[in-house]
Amino acid sequence: SLPAASGLAEMGAHWIHGPSPGNPVFCLASRYGLLGPEAAREENQQVEAGGHPPMPSVTYGSSGKVLSPKAVREARDLFYTLLASTRAFQGAKEPPWPSVGEYVRAEIARTVPTMAGGQEDARRLQLAVLAACLKLECCISGTHSMDLVALEPFGEYVSLPGLDCTFPGGYSSLVERLLSDLPEGTVLLNKAVRTIQWQGSFPEEGDDARVFPVRVECEDGDVFLADHVIITVPLGFLKEHHQEFFQPPLPEWKAKAIRHLGFGTNNKIFLEFEQPFWDPQQQLLEVVWEDESPLEEPSTDLEANWFKKLIGFVVLQPPEQHGHVLCGFIAGKESEHMETLSDTEVLSAMAHVLRTVTGNPSLPAPRSVLRSCWHSAPYTRGSYSYVAVGSSGDDIDVLAQPLPEDPRDPRPLQLLFAGEATHRTFYSTTHGALLSGWREAERLNQLFQA
Repeated sequence: SLPAASGLAEMGAHWIHGPSPGNPVFCLASRYGLLGPEAAREENQQVEAGGHPPMPSVTYGSSGKVLSPKAVREARDLFYTLLASTRAFQGAKEPPWPSVGEYVRAEIARTVPTMAGGQEDARRLQLAVLAACLKLECCISGTHSMDLVALEPFGEYVSLPGLDCTFPGGYSSLVERLLSDLPEGTVLLNKAVRTIQWQGSFPEEGDDARVFPVRVECEDGDVFLADHVIITVPLGFLKEHHQEFFQPPLPEWKAKAIRHLGFGTNNKIFLEFEQPFWDPQQQLLEVVWEDESPLEEPSTDLEANWFKKLIGFVVLQPPEQHGHVLCGFIAGKESEHMETLSDTEVLSAMAHVLRTVTGNPSLPAPRSVLRSCWHSAPYTRGSYSYVAVGSSGDDIDVLAQPLPEDPRDPRPLQLLFAGEATHRTFYSTTHGALLSGWREAERLNQLFQA
């Protein structure tokens, strides 16, 4: 049996991306002593990983063999060179393609020529690895396809230096520390909001009653009156409900930004094993389907092929804490299809993938599975935002604009907006979310100091 593992599994945020002084999540975590000794090391803060952490990894092919590290590295280097070259289109009046995906594919078609003679195998492998790189990029961007991610603003996203690290005690250890500084009863949980009425005149109970512009009604019928509300719900929830959630509805310019920005799904699938089949020093097991190519149309049969969108597995470290656990990542429509399956179906698909890529048909199945279902989560409806084709970084700033919009309004800043989707350079991250909350708190500070 396994050692008494703490069984920590992060269903949501996983890493501190770019743990260095410019990252407020890292700074708080350091101050509270929540990080392991590795993460806090000076050298680790200086690594420029460009948002793609270099982990000791092994790449399995669907033919059941480990792929040549050299071939994988060459294809991956080409991919990251192409991805880095997208920065040149920032501010371009006429980018060559609308999306990152179309640009990268066009460049691949141009730079991976049909190799003559015995080189055809090498070319096929290179294309298969590039297809896998695009899937990983879908997970990072939280999108179904890089064809949905706008090319021109793609380079606005900023990656901080530092080797991505995790919280030994879980991300919640940070939230608990922040909560412990607040007076008892400040934060109410399981208190879903049904509507936010604004630009109103809502009198409180009692004789010398004040009148408030904002009335927040909860699903359980409780009501809160306020001068200001900071809205931090995920963009996925706003996309689905903004029309009835706000009364009166948001102005059209704000609604348009909500509609145009991208919001997609990236899910995790944790698999627990009796015994590891991987080497202890491996941190990442990647999966490449060798018949795939970015230059060919992907299969649309979700039922039969959803699991091929899985990019591979991160090994949870250390096994003393977690047991023998792999964490798989999968994005997009395939990820949303996975949410509709039973645990048994997911576990059996994962066993099939691992038997295929290890070339071991009798590899023992995982003993349990646990997965996130961010698309089905009613208040989330996905994972995080991206700048979609048809939108721009300006839409992020528009989403962040407080209401009412007239600064001369006698009751300003009734609705303020924060959350990862409102941070122009750090969208999709916890540090972006944190900074956006501080930004809106500071906006209110300024108002009260005025």
